[in-house]
Amino acid sequence: MNSPFPHINLSHLTIDDCISIFHTEDRGLLEELAQAARDLTHQYFGGAIGLYAPLYISNYCTNRCTYCGFQAHSDLTRRKLTLDEIDRECRALAGTGIRNCLILTGESSYHSPPSYIREAIIVAGRHFPNVSLEVYPLTTDEYRGLYHAGADGVTLYQETYDRKRYDELHISGPKKDYAYRIEAPERIAKAGFRHISMGALLGLTDWREDIPKLFSHIRYLERKYPGIEYTLSFPRIRPVAKDSQHYFEVSDRDMVKIICTGRLLFPRAGINLSTRENSEFRDRIIQFGITRMSAGSLTSVGGYIDRNTHEQEGQFEVHDQRSLKEIKSMLMSKGYDPVVTDWRNIVNQ
Repeated sequence: MNSPFPHINLSHLTIDDCISIFHTEDRGLLEELAQAARDLTHQYFGGAIGLYAPLYISNYCTNRCTYCGFQAHSDLTRRKLTLDEIDRECRALAGTGIRNCLILTGESSYHSPPSYIREAIIVAGRHFPNVSLEVYPLTTDEYRGLYHAGADGVTLYQETYDRKRYDELHISGPKKDYAYRIEAPERIAKAGFRHISMGALLGLTDWREDIPKLFSHIRYLERKYPGIEYTLSFPRIRPVAKDSQHYFEVSDRDMVKIICTGRLLFPRAGINLSTRENSEFRDRIIQFGITRMSAGSLTSVGGYIDRNTHEQEGQFEVHDQRSLKEIKSMLMSKGYDPVVTDWRNIVNQ
């Protein structure tokens, strides 16, 4: 597993090594990196790929983030599901075969307070053996209340670790507070959650600088909270209408580097692959370390029941629109084992 670069040992990769890898176009190094990532993924995960789907229950937002379709000044139709609508939406999603649900809201504590999210978790728990969350940052006590309601994991992206760039992109709203957001994973850990998923939105700034900072953040959390399962996610920016900001290119080759180094640095961590990516790319990139994929995803509020009315008002455009059945078929044709559930329900204490 020694690379063509004598100072880089792929068996004992460091975050500093990643910086060197990210700045080279050496094909030999990339090929060895890919093979090492494939081998390590098979060693720890075999061919298992966990499948899940997002469920958006509200799109109200108080932030002005230039890159997001949900931002406060967007002219999209705002909607918040009632508990009865959440129940019907869960029933529709569960009916597709999905058993792992990720509940999402816009970042508005007024429209989607912790009490509302808590009730949504309880409703979703009637349909799914595993319920996770992707919501705005909360206090430790608020996170603990959601954990006790039955949520097992939380996804939270810092978006970018570049403070100056972060301030430019987040014009106003609670999300402008960089420190409160970057400290949220520790509050999630202290609240008792078993799983934390983290990532950066690639392209907001130079990914060669953002990704090592993300890796350092996760390494810190691993050492301080070792009992938690961590998952990495590397979504690429998809510009929304009326956004004049300049973004940084992240090529397919760059994505291979990012995913492979993530696998070698964190051999036991999950690596998630978003439907922001098209089907062809998702099919190719799986081999380099992916362990989780969304399937049959919609990013609109109430979209699983009313696909026609709200499908065009999601947070971002879904580029891989294949159903769960189609994703499972693709995975099996490549020798992978699609997993919809590998857990049992336990009461969060």
